[in-house]
Amino acid sequence: MIDLLRNRRSIRRYLDRPIEPEKIERLKEAVLRAPSSRNIDPWEFVFVDDRATLEKLAACKPHGAAFLKGAPLGIVVCGDDTRSDVWVEDCSIASILVQMAAQSMGLGSCWIQVRKRMHDDGRSAEQYVQCLLGIPEHIRVESIIAVGYPAEHRAPMRPDELKTSKVHLNRF
Repeated sequence: MIDLLRNRRSIRRYLDRPIEPEKIERLKEAVLRAPSSRNIDPWEFVFVDDRATLEKLAACKPHGAAFLKGAPLGIVVCGDDTRSDVWVEDCSIASILVQMAAQSMGLGSCWIQVRKRMHDDGRSAEQYVQCLLGIPEHIRVESIIAVGYPAEHRAPMRPDELKTSKVHLNRF
């Protein structure tokens, strides 16, 4: 696991290569195995591999999502805010776990923040995604995880680049 963490980097460029169905099934299993507070499992996931829909999703916000149109898969991570007051945390856990599962299979990924981001002056990125994918209003959108075979290589962070001053022992 530590080697996966050491080598995982956000990948924003992908090969024009589909992801094998068995790998997509493993990604589905990974999100469904994510832990959640009190085992409520408030999350919902929309796996998107339709190119036209991915291109529209890539326009969900003005910055930080355009690369999704080049990914063969987008995983929209949502949570039911009527079932859990910590749906954000539960969805965040699922988001990173699916990124680690992708890494373990030789795939690259990148988190696209949707919640609390704007699409334009009139509506949020979340409302845009909800409308595009037919997601009910009480099912909130946390993130979109772009997934695909990397078309770029990013070197792992060196140990001396880690911000060790952020870790405290016993007291702040």
